[in-house]
Amino acid sequence: MERATATEQGGEPNPLDTTGLCLLSLDGGGVRGLSTLYILKIIMDRLNHDRRAAALQPVRPCEVFDLIGGTSTGGLIAIMLGRLEMDVDECIAAYSELAAAVFSQKSSRIPFNIKGKIQERFDSAKLESAIRKARGQSSDHISFVCTADRNTKNIVRLRSYTLPDEPNIRATICQAALATSAATTFFDPVSIGDRSFADAALGANNPVDEVEGEASNIWCSETGDLKRLVKCFLSVGTGNPGKKPFENSLIRFLGETVVQIATETTNTEKKFIARWAKHFDEKRYFRFDVEQGLQDIGLDEYKKKGAIEGATEGYLIHIAQKFRVRDCIQNLRLKQKKPDTSFDAIIKEYTERTIRQHPGDAPWIVPFDRNHCFTGRESQLSQLQDMLFIKDQTTKIAVTGLGGVGKTQLVLELIYRIREEHRECSIIWIPAIHIENLQQAYRDVGQRLGIPGWEDNKSDIKKLVKEYLSKESAGQWVLVFDNADDIDMWIKNPENGSLPLIDYLPRSKRGCIIFTTRDRKTAVKLANQNIVEALAMSEETAKDILQNYLVNKGLLDNETDTKVLLGQLTYLPLAIVQAAAYINENGILLADYLLLLEDQEEEVIDLLSEEFEDSGRYRNVKNPVATTWLISFERIRLRDPLAAEFLSFMACIDPKSVPPSLLPPGPSRKKEVDAIGTLDAYSFITRRSGGLAFDIHRLVHLATRGWLRKEEVLAQWTERAIARLEDVFPDNDHQNRSVWRRYLAHASYALKPNLLEKCSGYRINLARKLGMCFYSDGRFNEAEGLFVQVMKSTKRELGIEHPSTLTIMNNLASTYQSQANLATIFRNQGRWKEAEDLEVQVMEIRKKVLGAEHPDTLRIMNDLVLTLGNQGRWKEAEDLHVQVIETTKRVLGTEHPDTLTSMYSLASMFRNQGRWNEAEELLAQVMEMRKRVLGVEHPSTLIIMNNLALIFWNQGRWKEAEKLNVQAGETRKRVLGVDHPDTLTSMANLAFTWERQGRDTEALELMEECIQLRTRVLGIHHPDTVSSLTALTCWQTEKLNIGAENEE
Repeated sequence: MERATATEQGGEPNPLDTTGLCLLSLDGGGVRGLSTLYILKIIMDRLNHDRRAAALQPVRPCEVFDLIGGTSTGGLIAIMLGRLEMDVDECIAAYSELAAAVFSQKSSRIPFNIKGKIQERFDSAKLESAIRKARGQSSDHISFVCTADRNTKNIVRLRSYTLPDEPNIRATICQAALATSAATTFFDPVSIGDRSFADAALGANNPVDEVEGEASNIWCSETGDLKRLVKCFLSVGTGNPGKKPFENSLIRFLGETVVQIATETTNTEKKFIARWAKHFDEKRYFRFDVEQGLQDIGLDEYKKKGAIEGATEGYLIHIAQKFRVRDCIQNLRLKQKKPDTSFDAIIKEYTERTIRQHPGDAPWIVPFDRNHCFTGRESQLSQLQDMLFIKDQTTKIAVTGLGGVGKTQLVLELIYRIREEHRECSIIWIPAIHIENLQQAYRDVGQRLGIPGWEDNKSDIKKLVKEYLSKESAGQWVLVFDNADDIDMWIKNPENGSLPLIDYLPRSKRGCIIFTTRDRKTAVKLANQNIVEALAMSEETAKDILQNYLVNKGLLDNETDTKVLLGQLTYLPLAIVQAAAYINENGILLADYLLLLEDQEEEVIDLLSEEFEDSGRYRNVKNPVATTWLISFERIRLRDPLAAEFLSFMACIDPKSVPPSLLPPGPSRKKEVDAIGTLDAYSFITRRSGGLAFDIHRLVHLATRGWLRKEEVLAQWTERAIARLEDVFPDNDHQNRSVWRRYLAHASYALKPNLLEKCSGYRINLARKLGMCFYSDGRFNEAEGLFVQVMKSTKRELGIEHPSTLTIMNNLASTYQSQANLATIFRNQGRWKEAEDLEVQVMEIRKKVLGAEHPDTLRIMNDLVLTLGNQGRWKEAEDLHVQVIETTKRVLGTEHPDTLTSMYSLASMFRNQGRWNEAEELLAQVMEMRKRVLGVEHPSTLIIMNNLALIFWNQGRWKEAEKLNVQAGETRKRVLGVDHPDTLTSMANLAFTWERQGRDTEALELMEECIQLRTRVLGIHHPDTVSSLTALTCWQTEKLNIGAENEE
């Protein structure tokens, strides 16, 4: 978008282009004022380079800028550049010499004297001497400095001229320089006549408001309407100060003061840019202020000139600043002559004359050129065109969608198409981001439409525009309110007593109002049911956008990288345009950008926070994808705190398939529904079919984490998420499988960062629960990782002999055992030694802490027996087993479950050695006792029955094995359910038995059914499912081979 000039197309030259006001505002900041001068030097050097190329004489700042104003350091520079007519190089030399002379020696290292009163730390006499030495030939250039009256605390302007209707203090150049430089604790106050002055850093450190007020007094004192007279407003800061300037201060007051100054300077800039947004967008207002690198440079550290120059250079080479510097120079290049005090009347006469000369042209008040890179969206464009001008009332339409999805570009393309078909239709575009820039946009519309009274600042300009467009004589029109996200701005009564903004909407049968908004709730309130949602782009359209914005179109030849990159960017137009800008600027490949996206989260957020040049967006609105939602986050936090809490919570869990039951409970069910509705209305979340879960947009998830990290609350919210997960996460009982699977991914995500460093009880307990569920699901590697981490944490926090530590160590040993069992199918992993080492360690500690005959000690001994047996160390295992059984019988009793478990383990070991009779005898004994103690249908009894069937199976006693398998299976179906893992084990065992009996068809059908159930219940990768699949594949292969042999 080119807006260096304001010339009316096809009309007479606009005097604003050649004679409009050029204003220069200079911040305070001690020796960091050199940064201001380095910025001005770049601008003036490039401007004069262009002038020489055009055979024009070089110019000094005093010849370009009609008014220069500054505070403190900025005041000194304003005097040198303005009243003393120095060029920038002369000013840098003079200022450097002045700083060295003044700050080289302190008169006092303490800012307070013995009585506690503020005293100077530098010699004011040296400052005065340096200023007098810097003086050259004075001129009549209009410049002023800001200082503060020490009695009233008011900001006072000391001028190089007089104004008839303003108080004028007669001050010499030296007095003005001293007064604006008299920083508290640095120099003594300055007396001029009977009044005493100090610098105005606290109140006008960024003097843009003072420059605006002074220019209004000079050129438009009657109307106060300065904006239409300003060609270029340049504001230059001295960099982000940090807190170093006052580190030497002994009194807290000084530290608080510097924070106030920095905050006030930033707030002044924000408020000013909101009021001057149109100038910013049209490249007529510029603000340059080094963001990083000057924080460690104090107000008096004159020797750090090189560091100041380096930081300033680093700031200016950033692509965003390069474009702004270019735009500023293009603006200033057109300046030809200075305006006189009648310039206000000249502009007013020109405006009225151009309106009279083009009465038949329908107004076109749109801040953006057509986006020739626009592509796709044809169905939505057709939908919008069909909704225009179809009823006997004002049509209202709202386009809604996620920030960055392309709502503004969609409507921009729409109005250009309307203009092509309806030349007589007026098009008016009003940014609705803030009330300040909306108010200014209304006044600009009033001026462009020639509405009587528009120039009167006391008039209700919104009412005037409403009345104008509501008349039949206004003809056909389209009024666009872009970024209408703040519903309070539309429906609440303002504090100034005027009507809500919605009441100022015009009414006309020939009119159409289009809103763009990120908030569907706002869209419904403004346009009722006339909502068009800008949805995510298709992959093909996203590829077209990337191609349109890339310099090197050949990069798209790599289809794989293109596809992956677009997927990573979620086909979001803003993210694609930003990526293209970065790739163009750095000359990298798509694969290089993909590598950056795979970096650490903080680096990815930095990448997606990179500013980039985009002519289709407002200059005062941040455009990177990672920051575009910040204003929405803040608005949600103010309007719906619970929605902000939900968003913060969801940033700490997996972004996919979030069950509503996982969210922290709100004050009421209605408030919970409203909060989820708010996030849905902003398109931050997408509901899954059935409403049982929703997804949070991946980039929104990332940006929210960046927002929480910036607010320094990410760790706090992560702990809250872990505490909530620990509360709702069930144990690994089979009946809870569907619940824990809904929460698995979220618990894993929340536990990822710094598990070992942050060992809250919630965190450790959740990790333990998660590990057990992974174990039950056969995900042994993941279970192992969690158990190892939890074991280390509990060791460190509770000690190695604490029961919780020993339990985790035992779980870990069990994990190693299960992994080895899995290895019988997928090759032995040989991890018995690790299991044995842990079990021995736990056993010895339990013997020491609990005693050799404690049940927990005996249980770990029983586990050790199994591990030794699985290594083929039968003699050691059997000896230990007998010891465990005898001790358990004596301590707990013959029929105690632990005694029966040890007997069952010994029988299993006999079976593994092929000692079938001993195994059968012992198992039958255990089964009878379990029937008597626990009951015939108890799960433990059925496990013994199932294992006794295996002994029959191993001996080829198929009928007996089948009978027990059927009995165990039917009982398990009835007691546990058809989907229970134990029931499925009986089903698989029966299939194996039938296969050995030659009942192949029945075996295949039963195993296929078992696989289907195991896949659904346990998952395709569970070891039991894999085992069944392997067996079925073998059987099917054997059947095919037999069939082939028979054919031969």
